[in-house]
Amino acid sequence: MLFLQFQLGKDHYALDSSQVVEVLPLLGLKRIPQAPAGVAGAFNYRGMPVPVIDLSELALCRPARRHMSTRIIIVRYPGGDGTQHRLGLIAEKATETVRRDPADFTDSGVSNNGAPYLGRVASDANGLVQWIEVDKLLPAAVRDVLFKQPLEWQ
Repeated sequence: MLFLQFQLGKDHYALDSSQVVEVLPLLGLKRIPQAPAGVAGAFNYRGMPVPVIDLSELALCRPARRHMSTRIIIVRYPGGDGTQHRLGLIAEKATETVRRDPADFTDSGVSNNGAPYLGRVASDANGLVQWIEVDKLLPAAVRDVLFKQPLEWQ
């Protein structure tokens, strides 16, 4: 299975590449007033507004660092009603893919109800890599704010 690897701070994470639509350079975003925590804004992706989550803000309570390797990862995000939405994820050092057997990932031994998107872990030369489960990324209330009604451009 192919994974896209990235970092949040100094820690390594991975996304199932089958959920990735495209990886873009960091673009300017339209801020969304009073958006939930972690929502960095939105941008026009092929004629449609796409909300963007800053993974560093969500996980570490600080914005992603603006490096040349900081990217917006467009993923397929499952809506609560069975539809598929586009969602942008800002991630640092999102420049590598790696093939791993899903069986390489095991339970981390730590339960984190505040971050249900943090999945199983695997070891590599850099230490532990944690699998981010895209479908568990947003709480229902945030998902409803982002996808129940069209984003308005102001």
